Amino acid sequence: MEADPPAYKEPVTMVKLLSAEGTKLVSAAELVGKTVSAAELEAYTFVVEQGEAIQSELVKQMIGDNDDVVVLDGVHTVVEAAPLINVKKAILSKVVDYMRYHKDITAEQIQKPLKSTNLKECGVSDWDADFVSMPQETLFELILAANYLDIKPLLDLTCAQVASMIKGKTTEEIRKQFNIVNDFTPEEEAQVREENRWCEDKVDDKTVVAPAH
Repeated sequence: MEADPPAYKEPVTMVKLLSAEGTKLVSAAELVGKTVSAAELEAYTFVVEQGEAIQSELVKQMIGDNDDVVVLDGVHTVVEAAPLINVKKAILSKVVDYMRYHKDITAEQIQKPLKSTNLKECGVSDWDADFVSMPQETLFELILAANYLDIKPLLDLTCAQVASMIKGKTTEEIRKQFNIVNDFTPEEEAQVREENRWCEDKVDDKTVVAPAH
């Protein structure tokens, strides 16, 4: 799900975000004493409004440390943010969609612990719930990106999606869900279960007295 790029009616400060692929291109060129043109980097660069970009505490700090501001088309000013070396273009694109949508819309507080496997029943907006409905591999990469960029609401949202995927499932079901290989022998697994039985008992006790979820 993508948020439509805003149509700016007044001059605003923009921020350039360079994905991991663009960063590698620049680094490779520097090793041989060459430079990469803006045209070559365009495919790996996202230009967003400063108000959108500073949802990331990392980018906010980068902007504050950077005095390199240029004028774009005589209207918008542009801040060259430091390269985001740990965020691939495809994932950065999703982060930008999130930033654009949530620039003026504060993310809802997610109920914890989750009362349902449906995030929409846990205080999450329809847009956010649909946004994190994605393949597991992409979701995990988005979690890493949110953590690296320090975007707490996005990190909370993506982690809540993972939590909703394992809620109510057995250990075996969780392993199957996430393709986790069980490297314990039956004897070792039985020993671990026995050593942690007190934890399972506590969960059972809470289940008895707590309202059905």
